[in-house]
Amino acid sequence: MSFGDPNNPYGQPPQQPGQPAQPGQPGYGYPAAPPVQQPYGGGYAPTQMPGITRAARIMLAIVAAAHLLIAVLYGYQLSKWDETMAEAGISSDSDLQQFADVGKGVVVFLTGLAAVFAVLGLVLLLQYGKGGNGVRVCSIVYGSFAIVTGIFTLAAFGLGLIIMVVAILLIVFASKRASAEWFRRPRY
Repeated sequence: MSFGDPNNPYGQPPQQPGQPAQPGQPGYGYPAAPPVQQPYGGGYAPTQMPGITRAARIMLAIVAAAHLLIAVLYGYQLSKWDETMAEAGISSDSDLQQFADVGKGVVVFLTGLAAVFAVLGLVLLLQYGKGGNGVRVCSIVYGSFAIVTGIFTLAAFGLGLIIMVVAILLIVFASKRASAEWFRRPRY
């Protein structure tokens, strides 16, 4: 049998390195299999929530609890508002009463805002186990807004410094690669 024999059951011998392929001649043996697709990018899909992601979840819970505490404290201040204004003698003067009403409106707004932030934090917290990448992104945005909230509550209750530090940790932990892999994992 020669190399040019079309009835050769073994096919053409493999091409030697450094020699160009000859056009029109079939390859040796069976055709190459298509490249194998690696599951999930680099082949790693976490099956358990990474520790850094659990830490981000805990930080999120702390920030949400702090917002709930702030809403309760503002609500308590609102319940005592009229009594405090009467003790200060503001109820008799109409100009001062208007300023007090504006202040009361601001406190009502801040109470509602803190309550909304507490609810949003709770919703994000409940989505950490099964949510997608949007939960991670929303956690980072939530942490950014929590820093601003911490600035506003810094002087009011002293709780602001804790909120700011924990919110920064939330942003850092949620931005880590392990957290990104957790939220981008395939769900079947």
